[in-house]
Amino acid sequence: MKMFKYLFYIVWRCWFYAWVLLSIVPIFPVLIVVTSTESLYPAFFKIARAWGKTILFVMGFKVVFVQKQSIEKDKSYMFCPNHTSMIDIMVMLSVTNKPFVFVGKKELARIPIFGFFYKRTCILVDRNNSKSRKAVFDEARRRLSDGLSVCIFPEGLVPSDESIILSEFKNGAFRLAIEHQIPIVPLTFYDCKKRFSYTFFSGKPGKLRVKIHNFINTEGLTLKNINPIKKQTFDILYKELKNDLKQQEISN
Repeated sequence: MKMFKYLFYIVWRCWFYAWVLLSIVPIFPVLIVVTSTESLYPAFFKIARAWGKTILFVMGFKVVFVQKQSIEKDKSYMFCPNHTSMIDIMVMLSVTNKPFVFVGKKELARIPIFGFFYKRTCILVDRNNSKSRKAVFDEARRRLSDGLSVCIFPEGLVPSDESIILSEFKNGAFRLAIEHQIPIVPLTFYDCKKRFSYTFFSGKPGKLRVKIHNFINTEGLTLKNINPIKKQTFDILYKELKNDLKQQEISN
């Protein structure tokens, strides 16, 4: 029985990596075109969204989300979800049709095929390099000025300790949101760690619940308000994840 379980994990994980990489190959020429200029980014985003939904579907995942407040087409937002899994990117793409740009770690650019387009469309950060962090702010400001939204996982990295519900937030997302006076959109990803964590022999198909919380308004705020607004966002996600964990313990 244990051998069958390990075999399932090996096949299932390889199935994921194969789809992530090989699903890009047939549309490679199209992606080259739509990533050649920023004016075509909305077209790229539609393709990326379809790609993300496809990956989730073939892996046996179904995204079920609750939206407390509607995202308006002509506004920019700062999306702030918790970060627990490789599939967070696909889940984020699946829950909103509002074009946004990811701010992500530069290491993902090393992934064959995927990394080529990742570095052409995302804002890459080297968290060990202060110059890189400043460049990220400059690029994010520019993209926000162009009318796009930005998605930043405010924890910065996936918590290495499996017992950590939510890691401490960095300032970047909240600084940018205040500077541009755009709403912060907290999102709770409940099941990504359980369904597809970074631990190889773990996970299973099933529902991926997402909650898009009421937005946090930043109009009239200044950089002095970074810490309070960061804490407010953290508390929303932490309380939601903690309560969900308690409900699971009761039901089990």
